Amino acid sequence: MREFCSKVKSSVGLHARPAARFASIAKGSGDVVRLAKLVNGQATPFVDGASVLRVMTLGVKCGDEIIVTVEGQNEVETCKMLEEIVESKEH
Repeated sequence: MREFCSKVKSSVGLHARPAARFASIAKGSGDVVRLAKLVNGQATPFVDGASVLRVMTLGVKCGDEIIVTVEGQNEVETCKMLEEIVESKEH
């Protein structure tokens, strides 16, 4: 299992388009992807990263930190692609 913590840089957070891209990559990877929002250093309950609705329910805004876990055969590549989405300002 791999994990990464990252600060969301998109001005819309993980809403609509970035959430859909995140979920699409998570689902297409074949890996188990979970994510949680960090609030005061504590993780909220993890949600299924392959579900756009679950990702959006976290209410992640620009500047929020998230933790993502990836488990499966493509962990390294999946983490890299997901981290690029989270850290991108272009959405």
